[in-house]
Amino acid sequence: MDILSLVGLLLALVALVGGSILKGAGLGSLWSSAAFVIVIVGTIAAIFVHTPPTVFKRALRIVGWILKPPAANREALMARILEWSNIARRQGLLGLEQQVAEQTDPFLKKGLQMLVDGVEPEQIRHMLEIDLDSQEHQDLAAAKVFEGMGIYAPTLGIIGAVFGLIAVMKNLADPSKLGHGIAAAFTATIYGIASANLFFLPMASKLKSVIARRTGEREMIIEGLIAIAQGENPRNIESKLAGFLH
Repeated sequence: MDILSLVGLLLALVALVGGSILKGAGLGSLWSSAAFVIVIVGTIAAIFVHTPPTVFKRALRIVGWILKPPAANREALMARILEWSNIARRQGLLGLEQQVAEQTDPFLKKGLQMLVDGVEPEQIRHMLEIDLDSQEHQDLAAAKVFEGMGIYAPTLGIIGAVFGLIAVMKNLADPSKLGHGIAAAFTATIYGIASANLFFLPMASKLKSVIARRTGEREMIIEGLIAIAQGENPRNIESKLAGFLH
């Protein structure tokens, strides 16, 4: 569980609710069905048009990474690669065959299988880098779904405010409705700017950071497997992989 993200999301809600109360606007000012329809539903509609179905489905699958990113322990990963290196030196590459079935990460399993099959090191690198680039591209496209929502929401908030002011202008003859109408108009602006800057854009940035971390781990795997395939000394492999720990 990413405690920092959870605290951030909770503080975002506290900032909105607490700010509204402290400013004297009250909780009622934060709710407007018209603003919700224009800004939130409108943002979802815009992102549906903006995004291919496969990318949107991927975005829904990885949104959980914001609170619970994929488990990562580079020290443990390096220790595992060094263990494989020692096995390969003692028993040859075929000695790693038993290790293949124990892997749950498809990327790691594929690389280790190619290693056992005696695929040339450069061919292993080429094939794994293709997989890595493809996965990274898909994940970044999914993260940009939330970035796009952060771009559309403020604009739709302005549209909602304009609609509200139009309604106010139609009731100029009744001063008792002006204050309430203007307040309702600005609620849409709050929805747009707050949802973008407190939720959508931070979510996109967090997902990008998780994706970058996963890419670094996979680059570490590639370098480790290539070093084993080339028969490098475990100490040299450890020195090479140590740079990925920082």
